[in-house]
Amino acid sequence: MSVSAMQAASARVPPEAGTADDGTGPAGDELELLASPGMAAWLVDQRVSLAFGTPPLKLWLVGVDDDGELAVFDRSLDKVMGIAAEGAERLWVATRFELWRFENVLDPGERTADGQDRLYVPRQLLAVGDVNVHDVGVDADGRDLWVNTRFGCLASTSTSASFVPRWWPPFLDGPRQGDRCHLNGLAMRDGQAAFVTCVSRSTEVDGWRDGRRDQGCVLDVASGEVVATGLSMPHSPRWHGDDLWVANAGTGELGRVDLARGRFEPVAFAPGFLRGLSLVGDRFAVVGSSKPRRGDIYSGLPLDDVLEERGLAPHLGIFVVDVDLGELVEWLLIEGPVRELFDVCALPGARRPAAIGLLTDEIRREITFDPRWPAVPSAGGQHA
Repeated sequence: MSVSAMQAASARVPPEAGTADDGTGPAGDELELLASPGMAAWLVDQRVSLAFGTPPLKLWLVGVDDDGELAVFDRSLDKVMGIAAEGAERLWVATRFELWRFENVLDPGERTADGQDRLYVPRQLLAVGDVNVHDVGVDADGRDLWVNTRFGCLASTSTSASFVPRWWPPFLDGPRQGDRCHLNGLAMRDGQAAFVTCVSRSTEVDGWRDGRRDQGCVLDVASGEVVATGLSMPHSPRWHGDDLWVANAGTGELGRVDLARGRFEPVAFAPGFLRGLSLVGDRFAVVGSSKPRRGDIYSGLPLDDVLEERGLAPHLGIFVVDVDLGELVEWLLIEGPVRELFDVCALPGARRPAAIGLLTDEIRREITFDPRWPAVPSAGGQHA
């Protein structure tokens, strides 16, 4: 289905009332969200909701209300990048200079006065500096693990430093400031870093820009070996079931990597620069799409040629792909003064999520306590 046909078949989805934190930047009322007729029903059937970010200012949470209609909630965060969920109870969000940890404060079955069944409250802000965090993961020990693109490594936060380098590609001489290969994607497997994507294997600062069309590769973290190459700006590797999925952003293709043969196998095409990927069940993938524009770093790619041949325009939004059929079956398109979407994350079991922001007084008023008594008895024998 063409983008114009998608638009014609879509319905406008207004963000929930009162979700904009303030009047700065592209707030929810400056953006038009257009959803496919079956998007809400798909979320209900799959028992998931979605979180995604549109730099420079928005984190979006998409669920379904009690009437079966889409419920879209947005919060202002500075340049949302990678997003990782631990079930639907904890949310990690990378922004321009920080890594945020949000916790759901609602008990099972509890709802807010507005009907939300998940309420994410910021509990930890970890300042990492301007290191250009991309994908985010959580290892088996519950420790954050993320792509530090500016230093070309996988990293974790530190209590005393900006970050702790944990791994880097073998063709680099270690973590060093300056984006050389544009390491960007991270696939976790069984709580361990398994695969990464980079735009090239350049060892010179900004050298990756010359390899955007066809020098992208996927690396096995354990061995350091290249398992697929010849890609165009690959992003968002994800291990699901027994398959490694990758968004080959520069061609607009979502596909699997055949590890035995060392090649990328396209499954579906979507009209945009694809990055951000979450697999849902055995049959569906949710992939994000950005709009390249002439002259930016996302233009001059094979995607431009494909869009021109098909008479399509790129689009910003998220697409649900039936991976058995290789077709786009649902979508949420975004129109307005933004062009990028970096990551999308499924929240299993959540129907209608919301989040507390920092620009209103909600953060002051939303107070909870841990009911477990500390083991510090007072003189009277009561816990202090």
